[in-house]
Formats: sequence, structure tokens, C-alpha cells
Amino acid sequence: MAQPAKTTQQLLQAAADEFNEQGFQGTDTNKIAQRAGFSPQTFYRHYPNKTAVFVAVYEAWESQERQGLESLVSKGAAPANIVDALIRQHRNYRIFRRSLRLLSVENDAVRCARALSRQRQVKAILSALSLPASMKQDITIRLLQIERLADGLVEGEFKDLGVSDKRIKEEIAGLLPFNVQGQ
Repeated sequence: MAQPAKTTQQLLQAAADEFNEQGFQGTDTNKIAQRAGFSPQTFYRHYPNKTAVFVAVYEAWESQERQGLESLVSKGAAPANIVDALIRQHRNYRIFRRSLRLLSVENDAVRCARALSRQRQVKAILSALSLPASMKQDITIRLLQIERLADGLVEGEFKDLGVSDKRIKEEIAGLLPFNVQGQ
């Protein structure tokens, strides 16, 4: 018999894979359970519904992205390397993030989870860079700009408009929070 934490992790990974291949609408809980090697009933012992596991996948994605970026920053990586890592993370979860953007508009639970995620990110940035709380709005705006630019680059939106990937990467690098000076 599988341990509950291990089963939860297997379901979470299966859900991440399904959501990233099929999107939220193309995924159902039975597919997630089957992909993880469990019966559909097992899914419902660990998650109440598809939205709950989607939020859990988002939180895991956020943690993975934050840890990767923090590691690069702590090692003194060049801004271009940090931007490349950020874009790679968005590219690797392109379909998942597409669903995330749509669900953030349509689903209160996802919108609230995304807001909490962003609040955690802003708080972590303020703390890591020893910035005053008065910088919260500026960091929040930068965070959303970076996120949207990275998603647009990955989706090919800028290429469609004749804007080079290099130019978007430069823009993102200029928005990185460690380029901010406390006021």
C-alpha cells in the first residue's frame, strides 16, 4: 500500500503532466488518477476536485520557479541567465500557464490562489533585497510585467508583432527586482 504523502505527490505530478499536455479543460480527474497508477477513487481521497489539484500544481510550480531563481541570484548569475531560466520555466509549463491565465479570470479559487502566490513572491523579494514596504506596489507591478512578457514571449505573441525575443529578454532584465533601489 502506498504512503499517503507519496500517493499525493504521484497524483500531483500526474496532474501537472496532464494539465501541461491537455490544459485544464482537456483534463479530468480519471485521467490524472490513471496516469498516476491509481483508481479514480484514490484521487478523491487526496483532492476534492480538479480545481484543488490545479491550485496545488500551481503552488508547486511557483515554489520550483522561486527556488530556481533564488539559487541563480544567490550565485550572482547575470541578469540574462536569470531571464533565460525564467523563460525556460514558463516555456516548460506553457499550456499549464495558458490554463492558469484563463482560470484566473473564470474561477475564484484560482484567482485567489494566484493573488496569494503573487503576495508571497512580493514579500519574498522585499525581504531578500531588504527593500522597504513602500516598494510593494512597484515590485508588484514589475512582477506582473515580467510574468506577462515571459508568457507573451513563450506564446509567440511578440514574434507575431515583429518584436524579437532578444528585445523582450532585455525588457524583462530591466524589470528584475534587484534593479530596484529602496526609496
